Amino acid sequence: MNRAKPEQFNFAVIGCGLIGKKRALALAGRHALLHACDLDAARAAEVAALAEGCQPGTDAAAVFADPRVQAVVVATLNASLAPLALAAVRAGKHVLVEKPGALNAAQLRGVQDAARAAGVRVRLGYNHRFHPGLRQARELVDAGAVGPLMFLRGRYGHGGRKGYDREWRADPKLSGGGELIDQGVHLIDLAGWFLGDFPRVEGHATTSFWDMKVDDNAFLSLRTAAGQTAWLHVSCTEWKNLFSLEIYGRDGKLAIDGLGGSYGPERLTYYKMLPQMGPPETTVFEFPAGDDSWRLETEAFVEDLRLGREPAPGLAEGIRTLEIVELIYRASGCPGSTAGL
Repeated sequence: MNRAKPEQFNFAVIGCGLIGKKRALALAGRHALLHACDLDAARAAEVAALAEGCQPGTDAAAVFADPRVQAVVVATLNASLAPLALAAVRAGKHVLVEKPGALNAAQLRGVQDAARAAGVRVRLGYNHRFHPGLRQARELVDAGAVGPLMFLRGRYGHGGRKGYDREWRADPKLSGGGELIDQGVHLIDLAGWFLGDFPRVEGHATTSFWDMKVDDNAFLSLRTAAGQTAWLHVSCTEWKNLFSLEIYGRDGKLAIDGLGGSYGPERLTYYKMLPQMGPPETTVFEFPAGDDSWRLETEAFVEDLRLGREPAPGLAEGIRTLEIVELIYRASGCPGSTAGL
């Protein structure tokens, strides 16, 4: 593929809702956005207006046929993610596809096979890895600040809104499941980022409040081969929006709270265990500048392409995350889930 110039790539965005718009803004002034595509022509035009020379449209096939396009961002409903990513890689385009990437792991394996055959790169859009508190936590873990990791605990949730159980996320044919495949995949991805693979998966998903065929709460216990545990709870009956990830090592603890906006200010607290034990030495890092994760993730994808490296998280991580989701759904007998189909 030809580059527009050494430091720039030509992009297209498929799906011009809230996330597609964030992705387009992340590209602005850094890389060329040639197409904004959505089934809703008005939404496509709105995103196209963010970049000079960007063409709005409703036909994804026409976007994939444009030889100038080198990379595609797919930011649609869950049911369309894998089919569009598959069409893009078959057309020889690199792809940044939003989480969860597919309705189930089988769909994502199909994208993986096609990407290998085409020699293109695919990154999964797990932008939480690029939030400032989580990035700094990763740096502290890598530097040995908390010692060998023992376990982590994560909670993530929101309270929905009036009519939430009639939106597309409540339709298993469009979403693939409920809260677990929505916010839960972020926690599973982060847990794997810090602890590694989880050969032992336990837990259940349930519908406690909302009138819908998919889950509104899920509870997971994931264990690595070495016995480290990730204990996770995701909920859309969390009446005050919440994000909390606590990482425990033998020499200290890291607590990340908030994601900005309705989830509260993002903050990382580092508790350093002292030789005499007792109250730890405590350092608090606050991040009032806002969410720059979309731009940073986009630039990481561009670096993947420049360096010819395998994205992380890529398809392998995305498949493992969806395999965990499917195990929980099967164990719970969730009739609305499309996992494994």
